[in-house]
Amino acid sequence: MGFDMSKHKSKATQGKIEATAKAADAKLSRKDYEQQLNDLHVELVKLQQWVVATGAKVAVVFEGRDGAGKGGTIKALTERVSPRVFRVVALPAPTEREKSQMYVQRYIRHLPAAGEVVIFDRSWYNRAGVERVMGFCDETQLKKFLSGTPLFERNMVDSGIILLKYWLEVSPEEQERRLRARIEDGRKTWKLTAMDIKSYNRWDAYTQARDEMFEATDTPWASWFVARSEDKKRVRLNLISHLLQQIPYEQIPQPKVKLPKRKIGAYKATHYPFKFIAEPF
Repeated sequence: MGFDMSKHKSKATQGKIEATAKAADAKLSRKDYEQQLNDLHVELVKLQQWVVATGAKVAVVFEGRDGAGKGGTIKALTERVSPRVFRVVALPAPTEREKSQMYVQRYIRHLPAAGEVVIFDRSWYNRAGVERVMGFCDETQLKKFLSGTPLFERNMVDSGIILLKYWLEVSPEEQERRLRARIEDGRKTWKLTAMDIKSYNRWDAYTQARDEMFEATDTPWASWFVARSEDKKRVRLNLISHLLQQIPYEQIPQPKVKLPKRKIGAYKATHYPFKFIAEPF
């Protein structure tokens, strides 16, 4: 009987898949996470320098269900870069004046200028998600949004904006665990909103809204990227790594910096009664 190479390859492939799945299920240690994140932060600083030097314009959209991990991922993305270059936009509910405007008008003024990276913590896609599910827009408004958004985003890209759209996908079980933590953990209660509670029992409606939003707005010029967010540490690393791969940045040569010698003591400090804070730690 001859050796069946196809079966061998099939078993080898299956073994790789199982090994990959097992590795993904393994808990990522804090040490490994922080080392990987540190390396990515170095690359993000290089990206920042490139954006400033070249006048690039980058817009990053974060969407997902309540508790999907958008806030933590955005924090990991921005904690080592300049807030003057990486701007986070998280708009509150629209005012009465904004409700009377063209729907995307309040978002347009936040789009990046040269040398900026703007991160939208939720975005114009509120209309396709929460507004639809919670009844804040009607069917006509929804259809106009879904049909008009690809053209709006095409205009953004044609103007030179690098547009990246991320959807963080979380299971109902993990979402429930995180929402319960917001109720019970005093450090997280500020994250819990009345809208979280109202929308909690509308999982299927949000799933339908997501699917129809993707079908209408996942275009060649503004694709949707999905990041599995069951594991908070992994999704942060995976998403930042993916983002860096989507932007053609290069390392900008930086001048070598050397601290000059300094002299201290020419001025004698006064004995002012400074009010130092208590030091219980």
